Amino acid sequence: MSYRVGIVGATGAVGQELIDLLYARNFPMESLTLLASSRSAGKTITRGDKSWTVELACPEAFDNLDIAIFSAGGSTSTDLCPEAAKRNCVAVDNSSAFRMDPNVPLVVPEINAEAVRGHQGIIANPNCSTAVALMGLWPLHELFGLKRFFASTYQAASGAGAAAMAELEDQVRSWVKGEPMKAEQFPHQLAFNLLPHVDKFFEDGYTKEEHKMLNESRKIMNLPELRASTTCVRVPVLRAHSIAINAEFERPVDVVKAREAISGFAGADLCDEPAENRYPMPIDFSGKEKCGVGRIRIDSALDNGLALWVVGDQLWKGAALNAVQIAEALVKLDAVAVSV
Repeated sequence: MSYRVGIVGATGAVGQELIDLLYARNFPMESLTLLASSRSAGKTITRGDKSWTVELACPEAFDNLDIAIFSAGGSTSTDLCPEAAKRNCVAVDNSSAFRMDPNVPLVVPEINAEAVRGHQGIIANPNCSTAVALMGLWPLHELFGLKRFFASTYQAASGAGAAAMAELEDQVRSWVKGEPMKAEQFPHQLAFNLLPHVDKFFEDGYTKEEHKMLNESRKIMNLPELRASTTCVRVPVLRAHSIAINAEFERPVDVVKAREAISGFAGADLCDEPAENRYPMPIDFSGKEKCGVGRIRIDSALDNGLALWVVGDQLWKGAALNAVQIAEALVKLDAVAVSV
């Protein structure tokens, strides 16, 4: 079978990656419809000999679609995902709008692909940092039993969209020319700087992004008692997030076995030869499907602890790729039909 697929937010950074990935992975498409807001409707997008006119994202746009992948922000998803579901179109949503809804599966296909069977028309894609971190944590959890973890993220400008990436590039050019740097996408200059601030702050001092790491990890891994503490940092890197993780497990850990588990996991690429200066870096894992895992060592402060470093492309595994993999799981498990 082939399917009628739509992309909501097709002109954005993730939307552009979705187009390329659907074709690169040979997703069985009868047709592809590109949707966006009134600001972008009417634009033309071209890939090779294929061209599309971007259509307005509205409820009626889903009447003739089987699967719609959303990457247009929470308000758009809140309004239109239920409309898609009403029209028997499965909504795969990249925003945070439905992630913690108990009736909506939150899916990382390498971990819980079977969860797509329980959808009622909407499936949520996790936050970018959560998806990347779990590519290192899940195989270790299966081996040793994850109890808690601490994480510090090093998040690229790509996590804030195409305009943020362009601003970082503009700031670097301005610095080279000795001109003032403009900061509009972030609260401060990002070039040659670090911002310990991703998303809004809550009263407990953590940001929304930091809360997502704990709450989403619990749901995806089915570990309701999991404990985690995260500090999310925006760094002057264009693409691919990096995460330093210190994890404590229920059972005694072993570095050799940990490396074997990472090597055998579908979502990870073991890159751990420190003596040869080989470890995951954003520059090497941009545009790659797998996330790099390295610097695996016994943690010196935690019982049954391991320290590790995970790097993954925010626009791919952190967003577009995971969404396409969810769509692939729907097809493989014959779960495209909406059951309300």
